[in-house]
Order: sequence, then C-alpha cells, then structure tokens
Amino acid sequence: MSTITVGILIHSFFIDHLKVAKGLRPSSIASYRDGLRLFLRFVSKDSGRRITKLKVDDLTAQRVQRFLRSLEEIRGNQVRTRNQRLAILRTFFEYLASRLPEALVEAEKVARIPTKRTPPPATHFLEREEIEAMFAALPPTTWSAERDAALLLFLYNTGARVQEVVDLRVGNLDLGKQPLVRLHGKGDKWRDCPLWRRTADRLQRLIASAGNDSNPNAPVFVSQRGLCLTRFGIYKMVRRRAAHLDTNESGGAPVRHVTPHVLRHTTGVHLLEAGVEVNVIRGWLGHVRLETTNRYAEINRRTKEAALRACDPPIATADLPLKPPWNNDDALLKWLDSL
Repeated sequence: MSTITVGILIHSFFIDHLKVAKGLRPSSIASYRDGLRLFLRFVSKDSGRRITKLKVDDLTAQRVQRFLRSLEEIRGNQVRTRNQRLAILRTFFEYLASRLPEALVEAEKVARIPTKRTPPPATHFLEREEIEAMFAALPPTTWSAERDAALLLFLYNTGARVQEVVDLRVGNLDLGKQPLVRLHGKGDKWRDCPLWRRTADRLQRLIASAGNDSNPNAPVFVSQRGLCLTRFGIYKMVRRRAAHLDTNESGGAPVRHVTPHVLRHTTGVHLLEAGVEVNVIRGWLGHVRLETTNRYAEINRRTKEAALRACDPPIATADLPLKPPWNNDDALLKWLDSL
C-alpha cells in the first residue's frame, strides 16, 4: 500500500483525529487505546510479526472478524463488549481510508461487519426509602463519613457521571443564593445543574475542611491525603456505603449492585415521578438523545402496572355481565329507561 507505517497512523489517529478533530474526553480515548491494543496484539500473533513490524496490509477485515470471534470464544467477552470493540475498529479503519485511499476496500468490509443483537441492559434504581436507608446507615460523624455523605448526596442530586465528579473543581460550583454546579460531560459539553440547599451546605463545609475555599482549581472530592478521588475510588466508596441495598434472587447471584450509575438512574426516575418534564430531565442528566431519557418513563410505567396487577379490583368482576343485557330494540329501550 504505502510507506506510511502503522505506528505513524496510530499516533495520528489518537493525537490528531480523536483528541483534536473529535475532541474526545480522556476516558473515551482510553477505551479506544485498550481496544486497539488488543487488536494489534491479535494481528501480531496472527501474522507472526512483531507489532513494530506490522504493515498496513496486515490490517484486514478478515482479521477483524477473527479478532471479534476470539473476544467471545477465547477471552469470554460479552456481546456488548464485542460490539464496542467493533465500533472502535470501524472508526479506526474509516480513518485509515481517509489517509490511504487504497485502504478503502478493507474499511468498507469492516463497516459491513454486522453488530450482534443484544437485549438492552437492565436499568436499576433505588426507591426513595432505600435512598433514605443509605444515608441513615452512614457511620457517626468522621471526616470520611462527611465527605461520603456529601458525595452520595451530590450524585443523587445531580445524577452526575463518575468522570464528571472526578473532573469537578471548586470553581465549577456556585453555592450562593441559588446554588448550582457546572458539569463537564460527554462530547466536551458543559451543563448547569441546580443544587439543593442541603447539598450546597454540605459541599461548602467539605471544601472548607480541606482548605480549598480560595483555590478554584482544587478538586471538590479528595482523599484524606488531599488527592483527587479517582473513578475507582468513587465506585469503591459507593459500593461500600450501599452494599446493604444490593438485591438478590433467592439463593442466587446479586440482581442489582448499587453503583454510581445506579444512583444516576435513580435521579432520573425520581425526577420523573416528581412530575419533571422529560426534556428537562434530559438536560439535567446530559443525555444526547431523548430516547435515553425515555427509558425512565418506561420503567415508571412498568412499576405502576405491576402495582396495579398486585391490587384486588375494587368491584367484583363476576357480577358484571359479559354481554349487553339486550338482544332487541325493546330490551335496549327498557334498559335505558331503567338507568
């Protein structure tokens, strides 16, 4: 094909295309990195060449198909993971075709590899009583308990994604008369989210205790050593504080693990139950598509239907006639006169 090496193309793909042209966040770029690293290792083994010796000709649609099969059959990945890796490779091969026209044929073949069908993931959320139980179960007041309470309340108030919490800085908060937070979300988009007075007060105390009142670039949620909490650290904290709310099938594996994303879903469902319009919830949570927000309406409707089926009917259905009590005009008129 060309004298341009695989290494040059991959470097340009990440630096010029993903970072600059598409403006992806570091977490999204890390996902591309992990997917391409697995693919390059597979191609290296399949071709018998070291990764540094690979040629563009080695990157074929046939190898992509074998790589996807290996993900499921050898690595034991789920279909969703396989589909996510395929999406990464489609983007990469599309970029290859834009740089090297001779790679267009393979890129078109990769684009035609079908995405496997998979049922949508279950959307778990907490009931209001469970939210209250989570806060009630926090230990007596310590610095870490205060921080965790502030973080849990912030997650429930805003429905923020974990990365948005990691990126949150003191300067993104306005804790005045009408408190709000400015969150940096997916696609390099910013959104404002109102805060309850209770949330604002807790955040104010937390920031003051860390001595970061006058530093707008300081992270809001920090460890005891003053370092910014990581994604894993936040996940671990939520799991520890809400483990007692996990739900299990009788004698089986857990059906619902309470995670930061479960709290995000909880925010969406509770906003809907409070009568907030779906488009407002979409902006609140930073959803790109309205369909993503609409699933909360579907969950809420299913919950109500289940509750209705669990209730006894208010009247005895056996006493209701299955057919109208008339079979001719005189009978109908007589029945109407009796009303």
